[in-house]
Amino acid sequence: MKYIKIVTLILSLFLTACTDVVSVEVPFEGSKLVIEASLDWEKGTSGNEQTIKLSLSSPYFNDTAAINNVTGASVQVTNVNDGTVFVFNDENNGDYTTTNFVPVLNNTYSLEVIYNGETYTAEETLYPLTGINNILQSVEGGIDSEVIDIEIFFDDPADEENYYLIVYYEQGDLFPFLDDKSDEFRNGNTISDFFEKREDEDINQEPFEAGDVIEIELLSISKEYYEYIRLLRSQTDGGNNPFAAIPVTLKGNCVNITEADNSPFGYFRVTEVDKLTYTIL
Repeated sequence: MKYIKIVTLILSLFLTACTDVVSVEVPFEGSKLVIEASLDWEKGTSGNEQTIKLSLSSPYFNDTAAINNVTGASVQVTNVNDGTVFVFNDENNGDYTTTNFVPVLNNTYSLEVIYNGETYTAEETLYPLTGINNILQSVEGGIDSEVIDIEIFFDDPADEENYYLIVYYEQGDLFPFLDDKSDEFRNGNTISDFFEKREDEDINQEPFEAGDVIEIELLSISKEYYEYIRLLRSQTDGGNNPFAAIPVTLKGNCVNITEADNSPFGYFRVTEVDKLTYTIL
């Protein structure tokens, strides 16, 4: 009995010690400009309306939910091929908009942002997209043969390198799911991509059910953006995997040509995109 009491005392002290709060200090080097510049030309539209968002980064454990929107910046995009300049107007809420953007396939566009006396630039090319030509629903195409999955199909042009980003978003979810594809081994053929949701209590995720509405986007992207997305996914999809890559700060294609050490966050992309909405049967 005395032995049991001693063990009980030791366990109680151990469990009590485990309730101590651990304070983690996350380094913060000061606010940096965050550039969200996705000029996506949806098939079937003119693509003239575009928005670029600017904000400032904040500490990881920042208690305030407010986003530090940036106003007073100068933002413009130039078609490098013909010299056309598109000025983005400051909406005084972090958004910079234009209604006269002209997307031209296979043309290169450059971004210029001037803020706080510093100039940020980036460059991207707009590549064509064939579009989604079919979508199937089954319980056989995914990893789990007992849950519903969907599969999209699209044709890849022959004799050229092509890269794709696929975005799946179930209405009501907090975040979308991303996938990336290259045509390295499927050049000139039909490419497919499947998506399923398995039960995961850790993130409150449930499998697809009849009536769920899925928004799907297929984008044609540059090789540089493809590599950026792959690095981003490798860090965010690691989950609880102890062998996952250690997260590092990802640098996009935007550079500070005034002060190289003060590099911004974010990416400037110009893409053609095909969108569709599918309801699970």
